[in-house]
Amino acid sequence: MSLHRKGRAALVLALVVVVAMAFRVSWNALRDIAGAIGADGTAATLYPFVVDGLMALALIATLVLAGRDRAFALRVLAAYTIASLVLNYVHGLVPELHGRSVDWGRLADWDPANWVLVLLATSLPVGSIYFGSDLVAKVLHHRPSPITAPIENAEESTNTERNRSRSDLAVSTPAPISQNVKPLLRPVAVGFLKSTALAKPVPAIEQPPVTLIERRAIGAESTRPRRATGRVPEVARTPRPKRTPGELLAEARKATADWPDARLTAEGIRREVRTSPANARTLRDTLRAERGLQVA
Repeated sequence: MSLHRKGRAALVLALVVVVAMAFRVSWNALRDIAGAIGADGTAATLYPFVVDGLMALALIATLVLAGRDRAFALRVLAAYTIASLVLNYVHGLVPELHGRSVDWGRLADWDPANWVLVLLATSLPVGSIYFGSDLVAKVLHHRPSPITAPIENAEESTNTERNRSRSDLAVSTPAPISQNVKPLLRPVAVGFLKSTALAKPVPAIEQPPVTLIERRAIGAESTRPRRATGRVPEVARTPRPKRTPGELLAEARKATADWPDARLTAEGIRREVRTSPANARTLRDTLRAERGLQVA
């Protein structure tokens, strides 16, 4: 554990040394740029702290924050790194900046490039105030998520809790009750032509008589009067077989065999044979003709 801590401390110390040397190298370039855009001696001396100092602050915020805030800190760090690189690059291209012999506000010969560079150099201090304040506020309001410490000997603790829960039960689990079943004697295989009956007769166990409860269907009584239903649809009717004229005539002869002539009417045949009035009239005429009577 001590070696691990020493390694981390050495790594942090090396990072601080590298950052300090890089800051010193960038010091002259940023100071000369600040003097070229009109800053006095004190402002030009503090200008490198504004740019490179915010880079260090964004780097620390990146290590502390998480999620969207961390992405914002990374964007600020990248933007100021690029800005510092551009200003150092311009300082290397313009030798006049080293002796501060250039005109104020003149960082490049081409006017559009000069305007962009002057805008960049003058906007960095204002951006440092805004982004630096935002990063500090995010770091102060950041609440790290709690880290659950790993439980040593987790398996042993689980077994201990399990055994404790079993022993602390108020009522122990009853032991299974085994039925005292007395085995019956089985027939023993003996020699040829010997009895294979049981050694002792076992009395038959009489079952108590079971009384069946008769269930009767009782119709539900309704106090409301039943509504009159309409005509039963054809689908709900029971299909009746259709009889041929020969079958109808045979049934009519059988039904009216002992009828007197006066009773041999179409209405009587229709009720007896249960057919239509037209078929009943045809059957009446046929039967009267067979009896030698006058057809109506």
